[in-house]
Amino acid sequence: MLAFLPGFVVAVISLTLTILNTAINSVLIVFFSLLKLLIPIPVVSRYMGRQANRFMQSWLLGNALILRLANRVDWHIEDHSQLNAEGWHLIISNHLSWTDIVIIGDLFRTRLPVPKFFLKYELLYVPFVGLACWGLDMPFMRRYSREYLLKHPELRGKDVASTQAACAKFAHEPTTVINFVEGTRFTAAKAGANRSPFRYLMPPKAAGLSLALAGLGDQFEKIINVTLNYPDNREHPFRDLLCGRMRRIQIHIEEIAITPELRGDYVNDKPFKRDFQLWLNQIWQEKDQRLEQLQGPTPQPQTAVTISASPLCISNKFRKLLL
Repeated sequence: MLAFLPGFVVAVISLTLTILNTAINSVLIVFFSLLKLLIPIPVVSRYMGRQANRFMQSWLLGNALILRLANRVDWHIEDHSQLNAEGWHLIISNHLSWTDIVIIGDLFRTRLPVPKFFLKYELLYVPFVGLACWGLDMPFMRRYSREYLLKHPELRGKDVASTQAACAKFAHEPTTVINFVEGTRFTAAKAGANRSPFRYLMPPKAAGLSLALAGLGDQFEKIINVTLNYPDNREHPFRDLLCGRMRRIQIHIEEIAITPELRGDYVNDKPFKRDFQLWLNQIWQEKDQRLEQLQGPTPQPQTAVTISASPLCISNKFRKLLL
């Protein structure tokens, strides 16, 4: 609708609306979250939590409307999922930009319960956003280097405790948990610095995903594997979204069954930890192949996958998940 305006004008309008949408809904989320904290009566806490979730849904709807107001997007969606709006789901996705949150929120806001994201700890200090996410019980994940942990061993396992505490809260009401398992947005520079074996992805981090499955594995109905691509806006997707320059959005959605083999003690069981990481790496290899196919000017749906990881490296219980 605003495509006829210059890009900088569209950006000012989009950014203003985005800030207003975020500020208003965040303040209301924090208000009801504080009431939940101050009145620790179960029935009151559940009511306040539902009100906070409603304003999270309001925020997602506002983002979707701003997206459509500023952009004329050609959507390419290949969806192989059957979802239950009253159940628990775990979404994993590649991570390219802040745009991913807008798109995933738009895709699933009417199909699944209110989403809860695994977030980097630094986001806690973002105005409005940080407090709202805290109020919604989203887990904030800190990433420490091996060198830093050697100097501060007391910090080892902090993310485990945070994830387990968050999952315990998610158990009381249908929830969609969203995990960008790469831990950071993909850029060619980051991929090179991390020696990523993938062309379009960062190496996946398995700990948060495994701990979520261990904590809520009995309640999660399935894993929803989402692949996102912005073929005409690869360098600056979020800036282009605000400026009304987003042209095509490509999305592939598939289900992954949650089997007993995917649940184990990631922290203390080293063979399980190795097998789980190899299993996740294989999913990322297939995602990387899909993204390579989507880079062409006329993307076609991928109907077959190639198993490149040797199953000889994986225990028998995981082998059947890859074949």
